[in-house]
Order: sequence, then C-alpha cells, then structure tokens
Amino acid sequence: QVRFLESGGGLVQAGDSLRLSCIVSGLLSDDYAMGWFRQAPGKERESVSCINSLDGDGGRTYYRNSVKGRFTISKDNANNTVYLQMNRLKPEDTATYYCAAGPTTATLIVGPLRPAGYSDWGQGTQVTVSP
Repeated sequence: QVRFLESGGGLVQAGDSLRLSCIVSGLLSDDYAMGWFRQAPGKERESVSCINSLDGDGGRTYYRNSVKGRFTISKDNANNTVYLQMNRLKPEDTATYYCAAGPTTATLIVGPLRPAGYSDWGQGTQVTVSP
C-alpha cells in the first residue's frame, strides 16, 4: 500500500514562500512520477508540477504555466521525499495541495501534468495565501 506524509502547508501573505514535503512509502519500484496537484474550493483539481523518474524520463520536471519561475519541484530519492518550493506566492495559489504518484509510463502516455496518470494520492495539505 502506498502511503504519503504531506507537510509544509500553512497561512502566509502574498509574496511569501512555503516548502511542501511529501514522504512516500510503499512504491513497488523507482520508476514512478511524483506530482503535486491542487484543488481550490469549487474548482477542479489541477496540476502544479511533476518530476519523473530518472530511468523513465531522465528526471524531467514539468510545471503549469502559472507557477513557472516561482515553484520548484525536487526529489530526494534516498529519503523517498518530494518537495515543492513555492516562492512569491499569490492569493490565487490558495488551495489544498496533493502529492501523487504514478508509473512513469502511464504519466508519459496520458501527459505528465494530467491527474489521470497518477494512481495513488495523498490526503492533502492546505495552503492559504492572504492578499
């Protein structure tokens, strides 16, 4: 069973930074993509960023346009942890952020930033950015 331990969310002001962490256990191999998605109240879940496996996609990273240049995804393979460094936060970044894992092959077929490629999801951590 895949388990996620997400942390790092909170209430900040516009322009501040946060770093989300997601410790993953139970994956059957290293050939998994790890992604961050978010969902604001009344809105659909949307992609934020993902990082693919070294073997499957050379560790490539992907970002939605609205976070490029502000957010950085990274992964510590030794500690099975994926991070999302979020800088220059904006009120529109307010949402529940979810960590997800999916086989690299699936994410590449579906599209790395599409939720359908991810098979396992964390419980989420809340990020609130005040104006």
